[in-house]
Amino acid sequence: MKEEILDILKNADGYISGERISEMLNVSRTAIWKHIKSLRESGYKIESVTNKGYRLISSPDIITESGIKSGLTTDFIGHNLFIYDETDTTNNRAKESNSSPDGSVFIAEVQTHGKGSRGRGWTSPRGIGIWHSILLKPEISPLEVSQITLVAGLAVCKAIGLNSMIKWPNDIVINGKKICGILTEMSAEINMVNYVVCGIGVNVNTESFDDDIADKATSMFIESGHKYVRNELIAKLLNEFECYYKKFLDGGLSAILDEYKKCCVTLGREVNVIFKNETVRGTAVDVDENGSLAVQTENGIIHVTSGEVSVRGIYGYI
Repeated sequence: MKEEILDILKNADGYISGERISEMLNVSRTAIWKHIKSLRESGYKIESVTNKGYRLISSPDIITESGIKSGLTTDFIGHNLFIYDETDTTNNRAKESNSSPDGSVFIAEVQTHGKGSRGRGWTSPRGIGIWHSILLKPEISPLEVSQITLVAGLAVCKAIGLNSMIKWPNDIVINGKKICGILTEMSAEINMVNYVVCGIGVNVNTESFDDDIADKATSMFIESGHKYVRNELIAKLLNEFECYYKKFLDGGLSAILDEYKKCCVTLGREVNVIFKNETVRGTAVDVDENGSLAVQTENGIIHVTSGEVSVRGIYGYI
């Protein structure tokens, strides 16, 4: 009911009476007043004037289904939204709800146990970032699932702009600092994918970071100097994701690979490839059709599919 009242207020040309709203929704004026009170407590500034009615003055940056769907142009991604005020991780919510339709999206205002790559934590504070996971059910080989991370990286770069680049395979960076992390998980059998969960966390309106990560992390606000409406940005992210994901499903990674390479800051840079028991230094020269990173070393080219890659000039590698 609150969502419906909010939509009416947003679309009203000036004031709209409580009586008119109650007629539109077929509820009592007392019920309307109670929902208006609840909206105000949630941070919406709603003016009320005798004999005129209610008028929406301003809205807090709260993630809502209507706010996202008003900007959504997808065929299936995001048509089912699950929004949580707080949860441990949106990836966990997606995995436990894997029977939900393909393209379902799980979003949280706060993650209490956000996860980055290799089990690292990912800080997910309230009201300033986008912490969401997309449930996918592609008919592809389990060996191809890791390529979805590259698809997501390209989509994020296009959605946020700001000269963002991809640090292969799953970080988005601006001016050498991380703004977004992507974590892809799957459930599969030997030759069949049951489902994939692609988790994407973006630092949007963060104004500052703790000293221990300030030289490695950034946000859209820090880079641009202005705040973003997260509902609009989520819709844009999902629109871009579906665009590149459909190209990937139709033509494989090669369908988007040239565009990906243009956004990949790793290429042409000196890198350290950190395997379990050794570190190999070389120059990143290509991303192949399987999504592997080709690195030129003194002993020839190696193709990296796992291990950690650090790039000279990014996150403090000198």
